[in-house]
This record gives sequence, C-alpha cells and structure tokens, in this order.
Amino acid sequence: MAGSAPVTTVVRRTGVTSLHVFCLVLVVAILARPWLEQVLLAPVVRTAATVFVAVCVQALPFLVLGVLLSGAIAAFVSPAVLRRVLPDRPGRAVPVAGVAGMALPGCECASVPVARRLIGQGVPDAVALTFLLAAPAVNPVVLVATAVAFPGEPGMVVARGLGSLATACVMGWLWQRVGRAEWIADRARRAVEPAVGGGRWAVLAETARHDLVSAGGFLVVGALVAAVLSVLVPPAWLDALAGQLVLAVLVLAVLAVLLALCSEADAFVAASLSVLPLLPRLVFLVVGPAVDVKLIALQAGAFGRGFAARFAPATFVVAVLCAVGAGLLVIGAR
Repeated sequence: MAGSAPVTTVVRRTGVTSLHVFCLVLVVAILARPWLEQVLLAPVVRTAATVFVAVCVQALPFLVLGVLLSGAIAAFVSPAVLRRVLPDRPGRAVPVAGVAGMALPGCECASVPVARRLIGQGVPDAVALTFLLAAPAVNPVVLVATAVAFPGEPGMVVARGLGSLATACVMGWLWQRVGRAEWIADRARRAVEPAVGGGRWAVLAETARHDLVSAGGFLVVGALVAAVLSVLVPPAWLDALAGQLVLAVLVLAVLAVLLALCSEADAFVAASLSVLPLLPRLVFLVVGPAVDVKLIALQAGAFGRGFAARFAPATFVVAVLCAVGAGLLVIGAR
C-alpha cells in the first residue's frame, strides 16, 4: 500500500548467552552457600588463598613497572637505534645485543615483534634473536624483582643475570654458525612499519594496556599454581624432589615452559617453592623467559613454524645448561 511504513521483522536469537551463564552461576552459588562457607573456611583453602594473594601483591608492582617501560620503549625508542650502535661483525654484535637487553627492557611478548622489526630492518638474524632472548631476562626490572623475591640471596640475582645473558649469547652464536636464512619465514624479513595514530602517548598507553592484560593473566595462573602446590602436593613429595637435584632441575625446567609466566613476576612464584634447592629454582627463572608455550606460539606466528620447531628445543637445552653452569659457579649445588 502506498505511503505505508515498511514492515520491520525482528529476529530473536535464541541460545545461551553470558547473562544466562551468570544467572546460573548465581543460583548455584546461592543454593550451595552453606557448603561454600565450609569450604572457604577450611584451613587448606585459607592457606592457599594467603599464598595466592602474597604472590600477586608482591609481583604486581614490578609487573606494572615492566609494562610501562615496555610501552615507553615501543613509543619512544626505535629499533633503528640498536641497529646503529651494533658492530658490523655479527660475532661481536651478539654480546652487544645481549647487553642492550639491560637498557631496553621488555616482556617476552614485546620482544618478539621488536626482534622481527630488527630483522626487517636488515639486522643479522643472530643479533636480533640474541636481543629477543636477552631483553625480557636481564633487564633491571626483572633483576630487582628477583632481589626482592629472594632477600638475603644476592647470588640468585647474579646467577640469573649470568645464566640468561649466556643463554642469549650462546643461542646467537649458535644461530650464526648453523642457522639458515630459509628457516625464518619471508614475512619476517619484510620491513614492519609501526602503527600510527593518536601519537606516542597513545602508543605507550595501548602497549602497556595490552602487555598488562596479557601478562596479568599469566601472573594469576602462576599464583594459582603456587597456591595449589603449597597445599595439595604432599610435603614428602617435595622433600623427595629436593633430594634429587637432577630430577628437580628437569621438573622445574619443564614447569617453566608450561606455566609461561611473565619475567617480571616469575621470581615470586619460584620463591614460593622454598622447599626446593636454589639451583632448580634458578633453572626455572632462566628457562621461563627464554622458552615457554606462549613464546613458541608467538615465534611461530612471527618467524614461521619451521623456525619455532628448531629454535625452541635448542633454546630449552641451552637455557638449562647455562642456568646450571651459572648456578654452580655462583650459588653452588644448593
């Protein structure tokens, strides 16, 4: 009919939404309130909650400081600065890139795109990969956090710095000797232009927000694991593991890969495992920032799956050996 208004058909979507889930959880919580009160007041739960809160509260300031520094670097420091100060010969540039990690700190997630940008700007692969491993492991935020987590044990700070720096340099030299250009995907060699829009302060805020959300989740997971281990694992198991130094080293090395903690917060999780000797906990701190499940995924996306399949296992072995060597040299077998 002329002049009549168009008929609008409203299609109602059916299905389970987040509101339905929330209501269901709320109803279950109300019905199960007496049982929940008994569970939450149990000594085991209170102990686990204390450990969880302690790890989060201790680590959070260093995590925030780390992501702010990472955001500032993304906004105000160009990777071209590192390229200009590197020596021409890759063999000499590798340790320089490792030491540069102290001046240009960043979390593991941030170091992957920076390394890719370096490769895209023509920096030798070995040098960029050295920086990738060094930046999240030997920067001042991580070392200060380690000192706070292990009061009275300055050797842990020195051993962690030496072990992480050695891991980065050895992997750089190893890649220079046996690495092949075709192992890195072609997309990583294309120059990556930084995103623009909103100015440098907007870049800082967005980078810090992204890193905080990402790393904060891993911190919560790590704190939960530390809390669970503190109450569910029988003390006899930890005592037995503490008496088997080689086994403890291997177990904590694998645990570091699986937990994928942020390097600004992992020291507090390691400190909570006080029953174990210092050497296995040092291995945990050196292996974690060098290779873990999230880093393997990020490296596969940035440099290709073939690269990750070769680089990650080699890094794991080198990190364990360097951590054990630095630990025996600085803190001994304890």
